[in-house]
Amino acid sequence: MPDSTPDSMPDSMPEREVTLLAAALRRDSADLNLYANVLSASLADSLPPGAVRVTRRRSVAERVTGREGSVAELDVALGEQRLSLRMDRGRVTGEICHEVRGIVLSRRHVDLDEWIDALARCLADAAASNARAREAVERFLG
Repeated sequence: MPDSTPDSMPDSMPEREVTLLAAALRRDSADLNLYANVLSASLADSLPPGAVRVTRRRSVAERVTGREGSVAELDVALGEQRLSLRMDRGRVTGEICHEVRGIVLSRRHVDLDEWIDALARCLADAAASNARAREAVERFLG
């Protein structure tokens, strides 16, 4: 039986590409600090201005040497979804919010894997209607 995924989702990416995107987003997630730095830089460079907000935590040594510091929070807004990832002392907390005109209608705390899957789905949905988001997806897929 032929795969009907592309026909059933004409305005979005095939499920296979979303799976590949999620796998690409998971790369290097074992080292959370490195992962957050790479992911935040990649998303900020690829998505429209204002879609990504990064909050950093800087130690005194990092301030003195002029380094950026480590990512404390990564916030990605795509459409009506706002995905937040917070890092604190090696622990990560994910949150997915449904937001309309700045008002949060629902909020759900999730683990890192579910957060990555949601980010992949949001990026795929954005890529269907936005050339810059499509470039971001293609960059992640290599």
